[in-house]
Amino acid sequence: MKRTNRQLGPMTTAIHGGEKPDPATGASAPPIHMSSTFVSEDVAGFSAHDLDDTGEGFIYSRWGNPTVAMLEQKIAALQGTEDCLCLASGMAAATAIFLTFLSAGEHAVVSDVSYAGVAELARETLPRLGIDVTTVDMSDLDAVAAAIRPTTRLVHTETPVNPIMRLTDLEAVSDLAHKAGALHSCDATFASPIGMDPSALGVDLVMHSITKYIGGHGDAVGGAIAGRADLIAGLRKEAAIHHGGVLSPFNAWLIARGAATLPLRMKAHQTGATEVARWLEAHPAVTRVMYPGLPSHPQHDLAARQMTNFSGMMSFQVGSAEHGRKLARRMIDRLRVVHYAVSLGHHRSLIFWMETGPLMETSFRLKGAQCASYKEFAGEGIFRLSVGLEDAEDLIADLEGALG
Repeated sequence: MKRTNRQLGPMTTAIHGGEKPDPATGASAPPIHMSSTFVSEDVAGFSAHDLDDTGEGFIYSRWGNPTVAMLEQKIAALQGTEDCLCLASGMAAATAIFLTFLSAGEHAVVSDVSYAGVAELARETLPRLGIDVTTVDMSDLDAVAAAIRPTTRLVHTETPVNPIMRLTDLEAVSDLAHKAGALHSCDATFASPIGMDPSALGVDLVMHSITKYIGGHGDAVGGAIAGRADLIAGLRKEAAIHHGGVLSPFNAWLIARGAATLPLRMKAHQTGATEVARWLEAHPAVTRVMYPGLPSHPQHDLAARQMTNFSGMMSFQVGSAEHGRKLARRMIDRLRVVHYAVSLGHHRSLIFWMETGPLMETSFRLKGAQCASYKEFAGEGIFRLSVGLEDAEDLIADLEGALG
């Protein structure tokens, strides 16, 4: 796969990738192009099928927008891929992958634990459309190999997996997928482009909810898929133009502004998370901590080999589900720095209780060995903690007041 901007460092790429001074005004900061349509200088067809593959020129913002294109180029440079497509949300990105590369009668192998929306899409929506899905513990390579069929067209992984922090060996899964003639897509949101290079490990399509670390400030929703130019071109015509879930230029501008500091923020997230994780691991109220950067993580060796930044995401157990619910109520009442809220990857720290029983009945529906594997990481429930950019000692003091 072609690598882009590898002659530049990550901070330089984050700041300058996709950007150039505005030719009309000389403005150093990129402009926001909110226009829905663009004046044509040539006679052109009315269908998106008439578009060339160069990406030159703009006709209509659903087909392509200069501000969104700037963000796409920045993310492609950060992720080290030929191209990128940005969409309205991380779920729009996941749906784009499934509905572009799968048709009725074909088969996908999907991580049995993933972002809840993706898990529900795979278990409920895709089968209704005639697409067969097998959900697999992606840390079990024998199970992945056994799940692949002659009709398998896509293997979709996520690492670290949301919410339990289990890891997938991307290079090994890529080998299995490619030997079967299937594509390998990976949701790398938890790691960010700074924390992991999936394309170097054979992943064909790298997906992110750019609402999270890439945007970094919790003020704009978006999704991205990075990969080879031919795959992204197919996604653009199918998902952006036909499905229509395109990213707002204003959100693209906000997310690009956040992306400029991504390398600095990821260093700070990792530093703070490591300190908080070590403190939690020693706390008497905490029974287990799952953070890839800790030697106690059961896949720490894989994390050290595959990740270049362990990010700010972790989970921790506190014993019974009843005790977890009580602590969650106490956190809502007592936390002053950490926000009790969903989402992740923001500059603010966020925490949320995720009980195993209800998740097994709704999003994941795991049984037998798959349920047992989940419980090895989650027990009866976990607190998912996204460590932000606050001073670690303030986060620790805040959590101490809630944990007691």
